[in-house]
Amino acid sequence: MSRIDIGIDSEGRIKTAEGLKKLLADSYTLYLQTHNFHWNVQGPHFRDLHLMFEEHYTELATAVDEIAERIRTLDVPAPGTFQEFARLSSIKEVDGVPSSSEMVDILTKGHEQVVKTSREVLKLAQAADDESSAALVSDRMRIHEKTAWMLRTIHK
Repeated sequence: MSRIDIGIDSEGRIKTAEGLKKLLADSYTLYLQTHNFHWNVQGPHFRDLHLMFEEHYTELATAVDEIAERIRTLDVPAPGTFQEFARLSSIKEVDGVPSSSEMVDILTKGHEQVVKTSREVLKLAQAADDESSAALVSDRMRIHEKTAWMLRTIHK
C-alpha cells in the first residue's frame, strides 16, 4: 500500500475494504446469476422476467464497478477472479437451469443476502468513520431491499 491520508486510520481502511470485498463478491455472484437467468428463463412470464432480469443485472454491473473502485480508493487491491469471488461470496452458484419460479426465489434470497452483507459492512464503515463507504453501502442496501421486495411480490 502507498501512503494515503484521507482521515481514516489504516486499520479502519483495511477492515472496511475487507468487508467491501465480501460485498463485491456477493454482488458479482448475484450479477452473474441474474445474467444467467436472463439468458435461460422460460415459461409464460418469459418476457416480463427476461426484461426485469436485464434491468437487475445492468444495475448490478454498475454497482460492482463502484464497489471495486471504493476498495481501490481505500488503497486496497480489489478481488477480480472467479476463485476469489467464490471464496468471499455468501451466495452460492446454482447448477443447471431452474424453473422461472425457482429463479425468482433464488434471486430474492440473493438480494436479501446482499442486504445482510451490506449491514455488516456498514458497521465496519461507521466504526472507521468512513462516511463515503457508509453512503455507498447504505445506497446498495436500499436498492437490494427494494429489489427483493419486488421479487417477493411475484409469488403473491
